[in-house]
Amino acid sequence: MTELSEAALRDLVDRLDTGVFVLNRELEVLFWNNFMAANSGMPAIEIVGHRLTERFPELPERWLRKKVETVFVLRNRSFTAWEQRPYLLRFHHNRPVTGGVEHMYQNCTFSPCRNAEGEVETVVVTLQDVTDLAMAHRALELAKEQLAQSSRLDGLTGLFNRGYWEHCLAGEFKRSLRSGAPLALIIFDLDHFKVINDTFGHLAGDEVLRGVGERLRAILRETDIAGRYGGEEFGVIATDCEVAGACVLAERIRAGMEALSFAYEGQAIRVTVSLGIAGNDPAVDDYQKLIAGADDALYRSKREGRNRFTAYHSG
Repeated sequence: MTELSEAALRDLVDRLDTGVFVLNRELEVLFWNNFMAANSGMPAIEIVGHRLTERFPELPERWLRKKVETVFVLRNRSFTAWEQRPYLLRFHHNRPVTGGVEHMYQNCTFSPCRNAEGEVETVVVTLQDVTDLAMAHRALELAKEQLAQSSRLDGLTGLFNRGYWEHCLAGEFKRSLRSGAPLALIIFDLDHFKVINDTFGHLAGDEVLRGVGERLRAILRETDIAGRYGGEEFGVIATDCEVAGACVLAERIRAGMEALSFAYEGQAIRVTVSLGIAGNDPAVDDYQKLIAGADDALYRSKREGRNRFTAYHSG
């Protein structure tokens, strides 16, 4: 079989749609193919004979030296994937800017090049453009995150749905038992919400629920956990909060909802809420009892005239 000449091999490598360059032990560039020249904007004549880190000072030299030295010492290939290091050299890519990717993602292989005696003389680095793979992976991860998020959220209010909110409550209750940290629960619902639906229609009722969810997010602390408990009923987990502090928060919620006004088809809709509060006192050994206590206090608020809060007291 006829062997390819050195010139033919160089021409073949130059035509590859993959970056190929060769380094010696001092990181000097001995070969630089057309892919590298085109994507770096640096022709071979400007980099061959120079250290790679001299021409690309942003490269972490210590990391690169270790990578190359490993190939010389172990006489074996070494790899770096885009998941570990997004790129070796920051190149632009030719994908649409709408893809949200700012640079070319790269997989790199560092391979030993041996002489006739089997000694490693140089390291051949191949740089593969895997931007499409990275973009597809990112899109898949985003879709998975959106799916997970949608399974946790109530579609109307954007608050946590009952299942996930109750899961959070169970976790926070266990944490409070272990640490001794206070925990309070507020449950509230809209007063006479059926009247709103009957008078203005369910679309108006949905707008009210959306507005209540939005106002609730604006009122709460970052550490509070809000959810739509069901229908027009909402729950707030007040972490690291005594019942006295939860009463202050409940009054803020009550006043905030009373101040709301919804314009629907030229008419103003006003709402009020009734609230019940329960805390994790020693008698409460299960989060369901916390819910039951807050629920009992909520209905006491309704019996006593609505648009108010009540704290639960056992016995």
